[in-house]
Amino acid sequence: MTGASEQIALQIRRYLEQQGLKPGDRVGTESELALEFGVSRPTLREALRLLASSHLIRVGRGRSGGIFVARTPNEGMGRNVSESIALMLAAETISMEELLDGRMFLEVPLAGRAAVNADADTVARLEAAIADAEGHAPGTDPFNAADARFHRVLAEAAGNDLLLAFTGWILEVLQPTLVQHFSVAIDGEAIGAQHRAIARAVRRGQRGAAERAMAAHIQYLTDVLAELNSHGD
Repeated sequence: MTGASEQIALQIRRYLEQQGLKPGDRVGTESELALEFGVSRPTLREALRLLASSHLIRVGRGRSGGIFVARTPNEGMGRNVSESIALMLAAETISMEELLDGRMFLEVPLAGRAAVNADADTVARLEAAIADAEGHAPGTDPFNAADARFHRVLAEAAGNDLLLAFTGWILEVLQPTLVQHFSVAIDGEAIGAQHRAIARAVRRGQRGAAERAMAAHIQYLTDVLAELNSHGD
């Protein structure tokens, strides 16, 4: 049954992508899906269990129940990556320094791709995020939300869904941990200047400049962490 259910789970994942279904959309009932995919109810239930464990679907009960999309396949993969990294961080099998190093390898090329692909709307959203952070201290909700939005817009503008899925942990795991550990040591004006340099390169379509600006931004955070660690904080 396991082999068959895995095949059905794969078919359902493909169906979600092909139909362009979004979180909250209704996929159908258990009976409808069993008929649609030509399998028994037990096989389908196991396939649905696999999809639910990957956070792709949720099962609603009652008269208005059925199978609903919880996340898109890319979002589901990103959630699994985030949860794995969160567990590693909690178990201290990975360090903050390693996570920042990983961020360097992910976000620097993403910034470059964003500079190549960005349109006027992308630039406007980046500049709006920068403006929304101004006047707020790092660690406060307005600053954190604007900072996260800035990096999310860049990742989306890069135009690679796989890379976008792999960057989810930066906003879901790394950023909150950074805020918790050393937001008081971060200079909000410095972050703003770094973000403006990235946005300026993106606006001008300068791939190399965008990559260098992002590298400088992440290096700043790395240096702040190293300084705190050197003082035993």
